Amino acid sequence: MSFFDNFQVRDLSNIELLAKQVVEGFIIGMHKSPFHGFSVEFAEHRLYNQGEPTKNIDWKVYARTDKLFTKKFEEETNLRCQIVIDCSSSMRFPEVDGADNTTVNKLRFSALAAASLMNLLKRQRDAFGLSLFEQEVFKHTRCKSSLTHYRLLLSFLDELIRNPERGKSTSATDALHQVADSIHKRSMVVIFSDMFENGKNADELFSALQHLKHNKHEVVLFHVMDKAKEVDFEFSNRPYQFIDLETGEKIKLQSNQVKKYYKEKMTGFMEALKMKCLQYGVDFVEADINKGFNTILQAYLVKRSKMNA
Repeated sequence: MSFFDNFQVRDLSNIELLAKQVVEGFIIGMHKSPFHGFSVEFAEHRLYNQGEPTKNIDWKVYARTDKLFTKKFEEETNLRCQIVIDCSSSMRFPEVDGADNTTVNKLRFSALAAASLMNLLKRQRDAFGLSLFEQEVFKHTRCKSSLTHYRLLLSFLDELIRNPERGKSTSATDALHQVADSIHKRSMVVIFSDMFENGKNADELFSALQHLKHNKHEVVLFHVMDKAKEVDFEFSNRPYQFIDLETGEKIKLQSNQVKKYYKEKMTGFMEALKMKCLQYGVDFVEADINKGFNTILQAYLVKRSKMNA
């Protein structure tokens, strides 16, 4: 079954429409399920409070509902959310031809998840910004909530999907320090990364996450993985050539000869990552690219509700 079988859009050529469908499907599902206790208002209006100016009342809505609502404007922002995406070459696993609009890898998953989050934030009149990094941050925007800003950020995400490149190493440590220094107001910081770090030890990486927390930001780390291949090492028992997408290094081996050792190492890496996030007060969320986006949107709503409590 294709990843997109649940959507009317079957490819990534229109990320705006696909993100809208992801969010609308999520909202419909949330209304049908027990997951509806967050008092999230998805409308573009709020109830009129007696004593407020009447100039912003939406009289067309009043005519349909017999209730008074006022229009919500951009300055009525409740939340700032900085979305941070690791764009290094390891995020391009499984490797995809740029002309293939139907296969999802880690970077494409992160881009569409980010677009869906921005769609949800826009509906709630929250502000959002985008930071993209490899060895350093190469794109950073401040948080805004306008439609123009939303379309601009979608164009950045679309560019990521259309132009895959090998040989892009990562320095999440340096990039996250840059992001922490660039955000001047308390925000929710949402990070999409596989957390594969070249040349830095784990303590340095977590010092960068701690920098974000020290600046009073709420941090959610979506650990983006192809669980079947990268965690469970589900390859048939035959020879393979594995290629490091960041360094180009190649190795030939029989998959079952290393499966046990690989899984032990990966399990240790995952457990250490979870424990460090718990230690630093970072929300850790496993994001399997084969499982869709409900986990992403639910985790965001849970965090948002806690921040507003």
